[in-house]
Amino acid sequence: MKSAGMYLLLAVFTIISIFPFYWMVVGSTNKSGKMFTSPPTLLPGNQLMTNLTHLNESIGIWRVLFNSLVVSGVYLVLSLIICTFAAYAFAKFQFKGRNLLFTIILLSMMIPNQATIIPLFRLMANFNLLNTYFALIVPQLCFPFAIFLLRQNFLAFPTELLESARLDGAGEFRIFFSIVMPAMKPALAATSIFLFMSQWNNFMWPLVATTSNDMYTFPVALSSLMGLSVIDYGQVMTGVTIATIPIIILFLALQKHFISGMLGSALK
Repeated sequence: MKSAGMYLLLAVFTIISIFPFYWMVVGSTNKSGKMFTSPPTLLPGNQLMTNLTHLNESIGIWRVLFNSLVVSGVYLVLSLIICTFAAYAFAKFQFKGRNLLFTIILLSMMIPNQATIIPLFRLMANFNLLNTYFALIVPQLCFPFAIFLLRQNFLAFPTELLESARLDGAGEFRIFFSIVMPAMKPALAATSIFLFMSQWNNFMWPLVATTSNDMYTFPVALSSLMGLSVIDYGQVMTGVTIATIPIIILFLALQKHFISGMLGSALK
């Protein structure tokens, strides 16, 4: 009876968690008018292709999807490289000012992103980089939380193993890529999800840095669908459904490593 009650409680919370996603998918297959009917429409309709066609006419959904994938994908790779190198240096190398620099990085997490928008905008405008992929990707490559998370996992890696490799004549890059990185897959998976989601869901900076529809990412493009008087919720739900799919795929692919990486950091 105790186990049955626990599973029943888990089942209830599972339904509560999944229902918004189900309602989102159902809404993408129905007309806008059926979103707020009483009783609510809970069965899929036959308007998916119609909503998709109208959505493409409104915001150019495939161009938006391409922009978001390019920006988030390139950002993920570059940011993961930078943050991994920085975290490894802070964890395993002794140099003057190490603790001070790491403290500054942690303190930067307390600065609201909105406070940096105007300086970044003026910087990109002075170099004529607005409305480019460079402006969308580069300013946020150094992600303080990613450095912190990776550093915590690097601290758990045995320093004696690194010293043994150095005694055997291995260079620092060979040690890093051949010995350290294979053991850091869980931490890298967890960090990858955080980095990808932070860029995929980024709204404020792409809104400021882009000046044409051709450079819109998903959050900016979807916000343009919210008119002052008329809102086609069928289009909105179709766009949100498409925008959610890459995040779900990434999380399911890295789920096992994600949990291991978070637990490793917590235990340290």
